[in-house]
Amino acid sequence: MSELHFTIEAQRPEDAEAVERLHARAFGPGRFARTAFRIREQASAAPGLAYVAHIGSLLIAAVQLTPIHIGEHRAFMLGPLTVDPSFEGRGIGRALLERCAHAARAIGADLIILVGDEPYYGRHGYKRVPPGRIRLPGPVDPMRLLGLELKPGALSAISGDVRGG
Repeated sequence: MSELHFTIEAQRPEDAEAVERLHARAFGPGRFARTAFRIREQASAAPGLAYVAHIGSLLIAAVQLTPIHIGEHRAFMLGPLTVDPSFEGRGIGRALLERCAHAARAIGADLIILVGDEPYYGRHGYKRVPPGRIRLPGPVDPMRLLGLELKPGALSAISGDVRGG
């Protein structure tokens, strides 16, 4: 397989329609009922914390960090991480996750949470949140609630309800 050359940059307003089409293809119309989407709708956008990947002018992947509160603690929720199926398995998702972690560390954040598959995200440092420690509004499989500690011990020091930040 030849090496894939892609670029990652901050999402721009003109990317919004392409990102929405990508999400619609990946998650379908039921995406708006998911707990993570509902939290993102409540939260204010974090300028400069949404990223897209391109090959030339083709948008092939997107991710965002949403500011949240867990109890009174400020953190971020990652997602959705969406890679066009034609480009999966080529390191694009990993590169976007690394960009998000770097950006969150740069502004002093100590934790990113997400709802996702542990076999995938675990390879990137995410670990399962102990049941009952962090409560999301709406139904979430507790086995899919994961956290990335940007500072050692951050996850063990936090508990509470998640709300948009």
